[in-house]
Amino acid sequence: MTTTTICRAWLIARKDGLRLGFTDHDAVLTLDGVAFRPDHGMNARSLMQASGLSVDNSEAEGALTDGAITEQDILAGKWDSAELTMWEVDWADPMRRKKVFAGSLGEVSRSRGAFRAELRGLSEPLNAAQGRVYHPRCSARLGDDACTMKLDGAAYSTVLDVEGCEDGRIFRFAMFPGYESGWFERGVLMMRNGQAEGLQGAIKNDTALPDGGREVELWKSLGIHPETGDRLRLIAGCDKRAETCRLKFNNFLNFRGFPHLPSEDWLLAPRAGG
Repeated sequence: MTTTTICRAWLIARKDGLRLGFTDHDAVLTLDGVAFRPDHGMNARSLMQASGLSVDNSEAEGALTDGAITEQDILAGKWDSAELTMWEVDWADPMRRKKVFAGSLGEVSRSRGAFRAELRGLSEPLNAAQGRVYHPRCSARLGDDACTMKLDGAAYSTVLDVEGCEDGRIFRFAMFPGYESGWFERGVLMMRNGQAEGLQGAIKNDTALPDGGREVELWKSLGIHPETGDRLRLIAGCDKRAETCRLKFNNFLNFRGFPHLPSEDWLLAPRAGG
């Protein structure tokens, strides 16, 4: 009877330095000082690999556990773009191994106590658009190196306690600092402590209420609902218009758009408008 001693092993390295090893073998394997454990409940589907620069396609799936990959870490984005390496290993002699995949985790989804992650090959970044986009609105992200805005001051961010939260999406405050209505629209809400610590959401609406209170609505519910008393931070938003950059942020010198670019109608029919 013929038997095999080949198993698979995965090493995931997060951006924060955490490294975890997984294997479909029934015992712990040690490679390069990392323990690859079989009890984390992670496995991968068959790899679809091609020659040249074609993207390798596969998926990893497994259980959400307290000791390995938790639901809160996924929601907080800690596993986004984590580096992943996969080997075929002779478990009788772990030094005999062959690397079969190197890349990163793509979209991670969760359902019923389990997760599923897309695997992206090393050629995936080649699909990203290169060069600059010529558009009337700003191409920079608020607060990045191109924008240069500092958002840690009181003018553009504030820290508050959660007073009321509906469905992890709508936050209501009885007392609110003196920001004009809509100041935080298109901005970010970030949880600073509690069970939802590290989670953040994009702000859809920021509405001043007649009684002096405030209602902040997110586009999407936070996966873990904050509790009363948890701390959060609100960061102002930007609609990428030149007028907003000049009047709201006083940062027009760093505006990365082209506000005087002719409209599409003019480009298609230049004589129509004179």
